[in-house]
Amino acid sequence: MADDSMSERDALAALRGDDPARAATAAAVLWQRWHQSGDPALDRLLQQGMEAMEQQQLDDAERVFTRVIETAPSFAEGWNKRATVRFLAKNYRGAIADCRETVARNPNHFGALSGQGLCHMALDEHREAAECFRRTLTVHPHLESVRQNLRTALGEVVRWN
Repeated sequence: MADDSMSERDALAALRGDDPARAATAAAVLWQRWHQSGDPALDRLLQQGMEAMEQQQLDDAERVFTRVIETAPSFAEGWNKRATVRFLAKNYRGAIADCRETVARNPNHFGALSGQGLCHMALDEHREAAECFRRTLTVHPHLESVRQNLRTALGEVVRWN
């Protein structure tokens, strides 16, 4: 359950703090905030896309998220959700482009940073993946899966040099 009283600044600080439980709460607060555009109709559209994605209706989900982006291009989460759908559809280049758009609007979006790293891994671009995972960990150092992905990416860089 997210703590609504925690500001975004406080949540970002908690991510970097020593308390893993507080960091997890802070991450939930951030995700909750990132899903709120300030426009209820747009939030419903985002939810509709997320439901399509959950039902593996990837083409429909991508179309919905594209509408979100066209309606509110400054809303980072529209880009992030389309990146997720594109990743699931194995359109890694498209997903990378959308992750970059997300991070341009929200530099602390650890989900997009990590997701971009996963796309680079899928494309055997291990150096780029490692950089994305490093950036993710500067925002949210408690993400053990990202730490493992960084180790894997660095291992591949060493292996191919």
